[in-house]
Amino acid sequence: MRVVIAGAGSVGRSIARELLSHEHEVTLIDKNASAMRVSQVPEAEWVLADACELPALEASEMEQADVVVGATGDDKVNLVFSLLGKTEFGVPRTVARVNNPKNEWMFDQSWGVDVAVSTPRIMTAMVEEAVAVGDLVRIFSFRQSRADLLELTLPADSRVAGTRVGRVVWPADVTLATIVRDGRPLVPSPDDTLEAGDELLLVAGADADTDTLQKLLVPKDEG
Repeated sequence: MRVVIAGAGSVGRSIARELLSHEHEVTLIDKNASAMRVSQVPEAEWVLADACELPALEASEMEQADVVVGATGDDKVNLVFSLLGKTEFGVPRTVARVNNPKNEWMFDQSWGVDVAVSTPRIMTAMVEEAVAVGDLVRIFSFRQSRADLLELTLPADSRVAGTRVGRVVWPADVTLATIVRDGRPLVPSPDDTLEAGDELLLVAGADADTDTLQKLLVPKDEG
C-alpha cells in the first residue's frame, strides 16, 4: 500500500514509522525545512513542499496513493490536503487529523475526509473508559459511513457475561469486532464466551440503537 502523509512533525513521523514497519510505502510532505529529519525515518520518501499546492502533490505522485493522511498541526491544511487528494487525484481513502475539536464538523465528505481522527476526543474517551466500566464509549466516527467505533469493558454482573458470542442477540446494525482480553485482541467466533473484564470493540451503524445495546450489556439487575 502506498501512503502519502502531509506533515513531517512528530505525529507524521510516528505514523510513517509504523506504516513502514508493516512494509507499506510512505511519502512525507512538509513545507518546513526544519521538519526534514530524514535520518529519523530514512526508509520514507521526503518532499519539501507545501501540501496544499497541486504541483507539490503532483511531484509526490499522489495519484498513485492508496491512502493520504493529513497529519499536520493545522486543521486548514489537513482539510485542503484531503480535499485535493479526493477530488484532484482520486485517492480511495483519506484520513485527517483534527487538532481543534471545534472544527470536527467540517471533517466530512464535503471536504473529502473519509476518516477524521480527533486526538482530544480519543484521549477524552480513554479517560472516560478508565473510570466507567460498563458504559459505552464512542472512540471515533467513520465520516463516510457515519458508523461509530464503540468500546465497553464488560462488568462482572453483565447480562451477557458467561454467554457465548453466538447466543447474544445484538441490536440491528451492531457488530462485535474485537474482544481484548488480557491485553490480547481476539477475533470473536460464535463459540467464544464473553468474560468479565473483556474490552469489547463494537461497530455501530448510523441507525443503530445504542440505548438497547447499553441495556444488553449492563448488570442483570439494571435496565
